[in-house]
Amino acid sequence: MRIVSNAVSHTFARKLAAHDVTVAEWVILREMYSQKGITAPSAVADITGLSRGAVSKLIDRLLGKGLVTRAESVSDRRYQDIQLTSKATKLIPKLAKIADENDASFFSHLSMNEKNLLLEILIQLAEHHKLKINPID
Repeated sequence: MRIVSNAVSHTFARKLAAHDVTVAEWVILREMYSQKGITAPSAVADITGLSRGAVSKLIDRLLGKGLVTRAESVSDRRYQDIQLTSKATKLIPKLAKIADENDASFFSHLSMNEKNLLLEILIQLAEHHKLKINPID
């Protein structure tokens, strides 16, 4: 199981690196994209299960890459609002396609029954071990 997991993750990381995005940054971008608008770093932390410190560091990296903007919150100056840039909103669908293609390259040979069984087993393991978030480097 570890061999397959590592291969899937490593292959995906290499494909993202070609676009100067890490897997951890992808997780943040994907969640922000699904929120469709301005959000707070604390909300991203809550959604992803990452610490606020980790999210802050990732947002700093995304700022440096021109993929997000950060502004003082209008409602409370102690808080910040973050938003995807147009560069990010154009890039995210491309990265999503890479993610889908990566999954397909590893799992498309499985029958629908095999995929469903694998998913059931993984869900059962996640529930048993109370896993609710993705571990990210």
